Amino acid sequence: MSGLTILLIILGYFGVLFGISLLTSRKADENTYFKGNNSSPWYLVAFGMIGASLSGVTFISVPGWVATSNFSYMQVVLGYLAGYAVIGLVLMPLYYRLNLTSIYGYLEERFGTMTYKTGAGFFLLSRTIGASFRLFLVAIVFQFILEKFGYHVPFVVPVFISIALIFIYTFRGGIKTVVWTDTLQTLFMLVSAGLSVWWIKDQLGFDFGEMASNVGESEYAKTFFWDWGPGNNFFKQFFSGAFIAIVMTGLDQDMMQKNLTCRNLGEAQKNMFTFSIVLVFVNLAFLTLGALLYMYGTREGLVSLTGPDGNFALSIADVNTGEMAARRTDELFPILSLDYFPPYIGILFILGLIAAAYSSADSALTSLTTSFCVDFLNFEKDQKIKNRTKTRYLVQLSISVIIFLLILTFRGLNDKAIIDNIFTAAGYTYGPLLGLYAFGLFTKIKIHDNLALIVCIAAPVLTFLINLGLPSLTSFNLGFLILPLNGLLTFLGLLAISKKEISQ
Repeated sequence: MSGLTILLIILGYFGVLFGISLLTSRKADENTYFKGNNSSPWYLVAFGMIGASLSGVTFISVPGWVATSNFSYMQVVLGYLAGYAVIGLVLMPLYYRLNLTSIYGYLEERFGTMTYKTGAGFFLLSRTIGASFRLFLVAIVFQFILEKFGYHVPFVVPVFISIALIFIYTFRGGIKTVVWTDTLQTLFMLVSAGLSVWWIKDQLGFDFGEMASNVGESEYAKTFFWDWGPGNNFFKQFFSGAFIAIVMTGLDQDMMQKNLTCRNLGEAQKNMFTFSIVLVFVNLAFLTLGALLYMYGTREGLVSLTGPDGNFALSIADVNTGEMAARRTDELFPILSLDYFPPYIGILFILGLIAAAYSSADSALTSLTTSFCVDFLNFEKDQKIKNRTKTRYLVQLSISVIIFLLILTFRGLNDKAIIDNIFTAAGYTYGPLLGLYAFGLFTKIKIHDNLALIVCIAAPVLTFLINLGLPSLTSFNLGFLILPLNGLLTFLGLLAISKKEISQ
């Protein structure tokens, strides 16, 4: 593949996205941007949400993760099912009954203005961090691709291009455009992963039955871990998965904004239940891809999993010199696809990567803009606001600049698998949202609204200190339990600032 070929393919891909943007943004207004005119077919939303849930992180990190974590991630994925059931049966009926544009409007009705702003603020923080991490990972791979074909550019260039493209095709149509572009991007992502599995299977001489049995019998396929101490214990990961699904989908404006574009509650629930079941099999496919990558790489002498000291250390052969070089697990799929697989696999990898990144990043930018406009600028309540469209453009541009600066910051800070970073950040920033909604839904107690922000700051700080000190005192590792612990501390804090009155 020449650099020019890659460039033309990428330009063609974005040409299609811009074409979709033009079609979906015709006669667009605020209702189009924020709620998609409540006209999205449920099956389209369900399919697109697969890509948004997986993102570029899953596309790259999960296959590489197999060497160190086996298939233990499936314990989290099974927990997702329980979390999605809560979303479909508890949260969705609430959001549709209140006819919400921003889901954090519930907090204002239940507790008051300060709690409402606190919840929306934590979402803005959480999603900004998450979107920045995802685009950071993609920018690294984009730079690797550019350098591979002789284009040596500063890291800032792929970062700027990535964010600018998202801004251009979403700033008019908003969530309506995102629903349709996510569908296309999910298709590219799944086709890329699927054909990679097919090609490696053939290279290893397997049919599908043999592939399944060989992967299942391999050292990578261990799924369930029962030792209570480590962070990969089944119960820790299952319940954490359930809570992660609830907060990162059900309490997340980004994911729920797509659901709220469905025609009615019944269709939104069909979307959620269908999406949740399909997502289990898709994640299993990505883990299978990871196992196959390691099996193929070690057989061909391209991959080594042991360092000089005998501990785990991933090394991959340089395509030009043949010498082994230390690599992060995140780089396994990109390097093998671009250096050692046929050109069409490399092309599909690039398209799949772009699709995976943009299927989550475009909706993140749209939802962040929606939340700030609705929750902090009061677009729905303040009829005196002039030049709403211009204001919305400025908000989206400002958020884009913030994400741009955060990615450049992460460039110097990242030191472990990106997916682990995202879940860690989510545990601290989404925990207060979990506590707020749990307190609101499962009690009728009123709180001192002006103290909610203090509680929501104190809970993650205390969680961080517990997580820091606990391993040194005991053999117990919190792992993904950071999130539910954070939510519990928030719940207890709200109880401490409660009033004697009972909410009606």
